[in-house]
Amino acid sequence: MHRTTLLPSRRGILAGAALAAVPTALFPSTRADARPRTVDHPGAAWRPARRGNYTPSNRPRAHPLHYVIIHVAQTTFAGTLNVFRSPASKVSAHYVVRSSDGRVAQCVRESDIAWHAGNWDYNTRSIGIEHEGWVDRPGYFTDVMYERSARLTAAICERYGIPKNRAHIIGHHEVPGSDHSDPGRHWDWKRYLRLVTAA
Repeated sequence: MHRTTLLPSRRGILAGAALAAVPTALFPSTRADARPRTVDHPGAAWRPARRGNYTPSNRPRAHPLHYVIIHVAQTTFAGTLNVFRSPASKVSAHYVVRSSDGRVAQCVRESDIAWHAGNWDYNTRSIGIEHEGWVDRPGYFTDVMYERSARLTAAICERYGIPKNRAHIIGHHEVPGSDHSDPGRHWDWKRYLRLVTAA
């Protein structure tokens, strides 16, 4: 079908120029990193993963949720967000938690399937939480990181009726077929589950 292209009027050009001159702070919803109308976890910052790094879905209707999977990113908070935005990575998680202050970023909506577990069946039935740091550097596992992550996990469990136990809150290394070791031997599971239960 042939489409006629209309040239913009002078008024349209001037109106566009005037809008371009307005500070972007007045239009927070137009920024690339703007939060959606709602994030799934209150207080989380919306830092979306690239669309090619997760699968849109309608969970829990399409797939019931049974697990929260704990990861350690093997990089920084900013590095993790960059990986999730990279077209080459083909990986994402629902959340990332920063070491220094426990800041939580949401990268994939909970209703969608993040590519974090390395096992499609587990991806469809889980929420993935990445943590800034390295498995062999326990200094990254700060009090505030444990506390904020535990609150996030507790909230997810409550939303979807996931039991708050080690059978349902698991490490990446516990996913069948995984070749990962995270969160590693320095992750304090007893402390973490105690915080999740108390949250």
